[in-house]
Amino acid sequence: MKILIVEDDFTLAGEICRLCEKWGFEAVYLEEFQEVDKQCEKSGCDLVLMDINLPYYDGFYWCSKIRSFSRVPILFLSSRDQNADKVMAMVSGGDDYVEKPFDTELLLVKIRALLRRAYEYTQADREYLGEHLVYDRNQGVLLYKGRTIEMTKSENRILGILAENKGRVVEREELMQHLWSTDEYVTDASLTVLVSRLRAKIAECADGVSCIHTRKGKGYYLE
Repeated sequence: MKILIVEDDFTLAGEICRLCEKWGFEAVYLEEFQEVDKQCEKSGCDLVLMDINLPYYDGFYWCSKIRSFSRVPILFLSSRDQNADKVMAMVSGGDDYVEKPFDTELLLVKIRALLRRAYEYTQADREYLGEHLVYDRNQGVLLYKGRTIEMTKSENRILGILAENKGRVVEREELMQHLWSTDEYVTDASLTVLVSRLRAKIAECADGVSCIHTRKGKGYYLE
């Protein structure tokens, strides 16, 4: 699990980074704060530790920006102990709040709790199709680094069927029958086009990741 530390006190950020690595996490901290949301998306992190008092814009602002494209857990760190700040942290999309100076054991407990809540409980509903590429079968959503890849109804249906049968070749006829059941008539040729477009869309949005494979003369599968 990768943790992104957004803290402008670089001495503290380095200490937190070393703590996280000691606990078995990968950790990085930002050194610039003009585009925290974009750096968060680029990092592919699994959790964000967010200070409130930051240069340019505060942590509440960046939390709201991150929430526009990602569900990554966000844990606020702040020396501000007013209840209004804690409420604002939750309103802006944060998941929890720790006051500075914090107890290291408490920080670890909160980090593990957020990661468990965000990932372990949904593990059964998620198929990992590549690095940072996840298909949430329960919600019918394809995510890359926490950001949704938009799919058409047919593309979603195809990926859902392949995810349900991961590791097994799904024959073309079977895929077409599933699509017919949704009142969409698909020919053999149009299925080829649909799969090709889905592959191209995933590769474009997920930095070239290729997850849908072809068994010639049979069908398609996910490894």
